[in-house]
Amino acid sequence: EVQLVESGGGLVQPGGSLRLSCAASGFTFDDYGMSWVRQVPGKGLEWVSAISWNGGVTYYAEFTKGRFTISRDNAKNTVFLQMNTLKPEDTAVYYCAAKRAGDASYDYWGQGTRVTVSS
Repeated sequence: EVQLVESGGGLVQPGGSLRLSCAASGFTFDDYGMSWVRQVPGKGLEWVSAISWNGGVTYYAEFTKGRFTISRDNAKNTVFLQMNTLKPEDTAVYYCAAKRAGDASYDYWGQGTRVTVSS
């Protein structure tokens, strides 16, 4: 059974930090690029960041502006999102997703972890 399990969300004050994790199982993790996608309350899905299968290439949405860092540990089948200098507008449910190179859409999604940035 394929699983992507996010963790690390929670309530944080503006300017604070969180580290999200996504543990994968049931598929060959290092065959897949991994992404973080978020859903802001009342809005659609918004892509945040992506990382290639071996971690050699990373991509970020403009709004992260150097505040977020994506990484992965293929030995532990886990992808991370370090989020610093959080803003209230970062409040969202954060999902990790897996996509094999060449596939048109994500193959697997996690259930999401909620991040609330508020004082």
